[in-house]
Amino acid sequence: MSAHRGDDPHGDAQVVTTGAALDDASAAVVMAHGRGATPRSVLGLASEFDVDDVAYLAPAAAGNTWYPNPFTAPRERNEPSVSSAMNAIRRAVDRAADAVGRDSVVLLGFSQGACLASDYVARNPARYGGLVAFSGGLIGDAIDEEEYEGDLDSTPVFLGCSDRDPHIPESRVHETRDVLDALGADVTERIYEGMGHTIVQDEVEHAAEIVADARGN
Repeated sequence: MSAHRGDDPHGDAQVVTTGAALDDASAAVVMAHGRGATPRSVLGLASEFDVDDVAYLAPAAAGNTWYPNPFTAPRERNEPSVSSAMNAIRRAVDRAADAVGRDSVVLLGFSQGACLASDYVARNPARYGGLVAFSGGLIGDAIDEEEYEGDLDSTPVFLGCSDRDPHIPESRVHETRDVLDALGADVTERIYEGMGHTIVQDEVEHAAEIVADARGN
C-alpha cells in the first residue's frame, strides 16, 4: 500500500514501545523516525540514554515515510500525509501524557521525525518534558513567527544539525530556534561543522540530559 494513499495514511499507525511500562514510568519519550526508517531504528537511542523509569513510544509511518516531499515544500504539497502524521504524534503524546503528565513527555525525532516533533510542539504549545530535534526544523516553505501562538513555559529544547546537511538548511534550524524561543522555550542549538545527516555523541548526551530531567517534572 502506498504511504500516501487516502485521507489518513497514518491513521492506523502501530506504536512500538520499549523501556519501562507506561503505567510504571516517571517520564515518557515519543520518538519519530526518519524517512525510510522504522520505529526500531529510533528506539535504539533509548539504550544510549541509559535513563531508568522512562517509557519510549515510537509510531510507525505508513510505508516508512511520513510525507512525500521535502519539508521545505509548501505545506499543501505534503498533505494529507503531514496532517495524518501530526495526528499519529498527537495520539502517542496524549497516551503518554495520560500516564505521566504532559510536562514529563519528551518529543524526539530525527530528520522527518525531527520536523514533525518540532512542528507539533510549536503548534501545540504547552509545558512538555522537552523537545529534541536531530537534523530537522519547522515544516513549510516559509516560516512566519506570527503564525505561532502560545506558551511553551520554559520547555527545554535541543536542536542539533550539521552546517552542511544535504536535507536540512541551516537557516531553517535558526528559524525554528527563533520561533520556539519566542514561544517561551529554553532552547539550546548546536550546529556541527561537516557532520552530515546523522546523530553524534554530543547530541545524544544533550538528549539524555533532557530525558533524565523530565522524570522530575
